[in-house]
Amino acid sequence: QGKYTFADGLEYKDKKWHYCDGYDRRFYTEICSGLKPAGISQLTNLDPPKKIPEGCYDCGDGFYNPETRVIVDYKLRFLRNADDDEHEWIIRTCRKAWDETIGHKPKP
Repeated sequence: QGKYTFADGLEYKDKKWHYCDGYDRRFYTEICSGLKPAGISQLTNLDPPKKIPEGCYDCGDGFYNPETRVIVDYKLRFLRNADDDEHEWIIRTCRKAWDETIGHKPKP
């Protein structure tokens, strides 16, 4: 029987898999090295995270440009074109290059 180990050292287990199960939201590097102090968030498993090109999203295996619907790897080489389902998932789920204010905006 073989085993699968992710690039960061996390070993997959088909039984009693507790990583990313909804109860523990830490990245694997945080599990191994501990959490950062309050106010210093770790945004990805890679710390510091890769800089996302303007207007793009980090979709896990590269960057996604929603205007061209093209995904490139982290060295900016073409990977694939996103279909409608992947486009919607990335827009809804993935980290983007810009910040947005959400919720209450106080009047100036």
